[in-house]
Amino acid sequence: MARRKKIYEGKAKTLFEGPEPGTIVQYFKDDATAFNAEKRDVIEGKGVLNNILSEFFMQGLGQIGVPTHFLKRLNMREQLVRSCEIIPLEVIVRNYAAGSISKRLGIDEGTQLPRPIVEYCYKDDALGDPLVTEEHIAAFGWASQQDMDDILSLALRVNDFLSGVMLAVGIRLVDFKIEIGRVYDGDFQRLVVADEISPDSCRLWDIETGRKLDKDVFRRDLGSLTDAYTEVARRLGVMPNNPPAPGKPTLVN
Repeated sequence: MARRKKIYEGKAKTLFEGPEPGTIVQYFKDDATAFNAEKRDVIEGKGVLNNILSEFFMQGLGQIGVPTHFLKRLNMREQLVRSCEIIPLEVIVRNYAAGSISKRLGIDEGTQLPRPIVEYCYKDDALGDPLVTEEHIAAFGWASQQDMDDILSLALRVNDFLSGVMLAVGIRLVDFKIEIGRVYDGDFQRLVVADEISPDSCRLWDIETGRKLDKDVFRRDLGSLTDAYTEVARRLGVMPNNPPAPGKPTLVN
């Protein structure tokens, strides 16, 4: 499709004006970042895999009645989404200890948590996306109490869906993060799952071997990130027709 006006460029995606009012074209880049962008690289084909995997997860959520901003995939790197007002929070759901919660609380990585734990971080790269409580969220007006009730419900429904999908293909959903957006229909507001759901935003471990199939491969220099993401796509049955070859440029629409 014809290139439109750029609205925003982030670490992993670029947003463009959509073809219709209230729509946005979301372009998935090959850029990989970690540690608040202190570590960065370009991983050929990563954007293609994340686009296709995010489409798979968003469509699956839609089929079980979880509202998302996703409309359709346009090509190998772009998808059409609803324009929405992003609530400035990262919503993190943890099923097993890993990453920052292990460091903060001294829990061994891989320890199953007594129940899914939902955490919130304030979206601000300059501050390092600090952990915040519902008290902070209410005090600074980022979301209402009703919003928070709805966000918690959405997060746990996404967790149930993703956990089941991954378990069926031998992958443990350790944790994930999502963003939530507000969509307005006149005076009526509803919350939707926005941004993306992909191995960039999840921790995924092979159940049998513990092999990491997510961005920790890049963070910890554990091998080929493309190979890890390709394995997730292969198990889920959503490999692209012309899968990206590691280390080689990929021609896209």
